[in-house]
Amino acid sequence: MSISTQGGDNRNPSVVSTGKPAAGGKPNGKTSGKAGGGRPTGANRPGGGKPGTAGKGGKGGKGGRKPVKPVKVTQERNWGPIALMVGVGVLATAIIGYGAYAVSQEARSWQDRASDITDLVNYRESNPAALDPMAGKQSHEWGPLEYEIQPPVGSSHNPNWQNCMGDVYDAPIASEHAVHSMEHGAVWLTYQEGLPADQVETLASKIRGNEYTMMSPFEGLESTVSLQAWGYQLAVDDVNDPRIDEFIRALRQNATVEPQATCSGGITATGTTPRDLGAQEQQMDGGAGS
Repeated sequence: MSISTQGGDNRNPSVVSTGKPAAGGKPNGKTSGKAGGGRPTGANRPGGGKPGTAGKGGKGGKGGRKPVKPVKVTQERNWGPIALMVGVGVLATAIIGYGAYAVSQEARSWQDRASDITDLVNYRESNPAALDPMAGKQSHEWGPLEYEIQPPVGSSHNPNWQNCMGDVYDAPIASEHAVHSMEHGAVWLTYQEGLPADQVETLASKIRGNEYTMMSPFEGLESTVSLQAWGYQLAVDDVNDPRIDEFIRALRQNATVEPQATCSGGITATGTTPRDLGAQEQQMDGGAGS
């Protein structure tokens, strides 16, 4: 609101501010110095604005930076631990598988396991008379005896058995004592005389310390190795033949015809002539021992 003062027509009127902004101006008591209104601000600035909005010439302000793309870091795979874990897994699987196989094999009867051995001869089936000439009795007899099968696998024998607690004999032994040991459940491994020492040691490693087994060279043996248990025989020509171990596992103690009989306390001497220890005493008593 403006009020004119007295002073004539030639005096310029004074303007008194009411505190309200004039059209297009600011509330500071001054009028716009330019026609058309006050200084453009804010959204009225051509192409202008506050930070974060479009700036001059339509370009972005500080808030308009381009996004930074993430940098991909390529890490080489460490194959060492992976290979180790795979190897351990394969080994564990193999161990478990073999264990299951071994259990299933042991669950089978020893007769079935023996029948799986290639070229095994079962005289219990093919020639039982050669094992039991006394019609059901394995007789004890003194002195030298004749055997149909060589090396023998059964029949009459000396009252004294050969010690068969994993004994390795470096010279031939009396068949009469060896047959008695097989009656008790022993496996008798025989080999050709003159076999190289390293091969003899290979065989000895299968026998030494293994109860109910024994080994010795055998005069006139045709094959490199021959294994005997009561009623069973296997001939092989390679000391590393896996059937040797199969024969021992299947028939040791199992092929006995006198269960629970001992292999200790027997004859330990070598020589093919039987030793009639106690013959005189037993004859005086009227019988032979077991």
